[in-house]
Amino acid sequence: MQSGITILHPLALACTLLAGMLILVLPRKLALIPLLVAAIFIPMQQRIVIASIDFYMLRLLLLFGCVRVFLRSEYGNLMLQLVDGVIILFSISGTLFYSLLWGTSEAVTYRLGMAFDILSAYFLFRCMITDWPGLLIAIKVLAFVCVTVALAMLVERITAHNLFAIFGGVPETTVMRDGRLRCQGAFAHPILAGTFGATLLPMILALWWQRDVSRWIPVIGSIAATVITVTSSSSGPVLSWMAAVGAMCLWPLRHRLSIIRLGIVYTLIGLHFVMDAPVWALFMRVKVFGASTSYHRFHLFDQFINHFDDWWVMGVKSTEEWGDYLFDVTNQFVRIAVDGGLVTFILFLAVIWLSFSNAGRALRMQPSHATQRLIWGLGAALFAHVVSFMGVSYFDQIIVIWYMLLAMITTVSALKPVLIATAQD
Repeated sequence: MQSGITILHPLALACTLLAGMLILVLPRKLALIPLLVAAIFIPMQQRIVIASIDFYMLRLLLLFGCVRVFLRSEYGNLMLQLVDGVIILFSISGTLFYSLLWGTSEAVTYRLGMAFDILSAYFLFRCMITDWPGLLIAIKVLAFVCVTVALAMLVERITAHNLFAIFGGVPETTVMRDGRLRCQGAFAHPILAGTFGATLLPMILALWWQRDVSRWIPVIGSIAATVITVTSSSSGPVLSWMAAVGAMCLWPLRHRLSIIRLGIVYTLIGLHFVMDAPVWALFMRVKVFGASTSYHRFHLFDQFINHFDDWWVMGVKSTEEWGDYLFDVTNQFVRIAVDGGLVTFILFLAVIWLSFSNAGRALRMQPSHATQRLIWGLGAALFAHVVSFMGVSYFDQIIVIWYMLLAMITTVSALKPVLIATAQD
């Protein structure tokens, strides 16, 4: 993607402004609809550059949301939790160390923009999703978006033409690898498009047990999420989809999660000592499509461990010297570390750990089967994202889904126990 150049289709600008106005005037729960729809369907590459600052359409949508929250004082009931503070520290740390590493005004501007995206997306959803009905509306909107994205990607699969190319920023002709079309819709890469579907699957499935939700929504939405995953023709999203389904299937064992977690840890440690290669060499054996770059992902992570001295202080400018093609950092954990050093990396891990902990606490607090299923779906989605992180770094509108999920989990962990009848009652 070219930097410092305005790429803007008039239709993208019109849709952004319309969505922005709706965000400002609609009731809080409904304001999520234009925000999510526009954020997903307008390619991230659409932007206006002013004084070397990139005003992406996504960034403008988040700005509209922030203006709304402050004008309506919708932040008043926000009760800050530990994870909120850690996310703030994570953003500060990433900005500070990256700026020190590169030592340029461009680096400072770039990281301040990223910090705005992270904090505005996370806290915007924290302020706008404040109760169970609001959470259900958000997930139903995501199910609708999933269906629309799936239809567009099916058309792309049949015609090898990306409908979203009209906006610019995504290729008009679908990329083919190993004889398979890799559909991507409005996303910057097929893997990110597939990840979008795979990580939404468990949240949409959880709607099945909600009394006030029509059964066709989780059914059609789950099919759409699967279609998105498959048409991306990428191993990473398929593995994330399998992780999501596997996590949902563990529901009967929800009271034994501590045993399962310890079992996984001890198994990995045991494998590390008995295998001829390190345990992360399993990356090479985990692939779905023949052209999968599983070796690259293993090699990247292996060199990441071996070059600890290069990045731990404040990151490293380039990983190109680590090995052939290792300039391509296809791992979110590695991306965070090489851009921000060990402190930023630890804070990122802390955000994930605290989110899993909050989901577990919320699950124990809620007596209702329906709410427990909903929380379990959020936890399964979080697990799917973590699996996805091993094969891709996030850099487009998928970040909205990621920080929205973190905000949802933080919010439900603070809600009082309620009784919501299940769809089976």
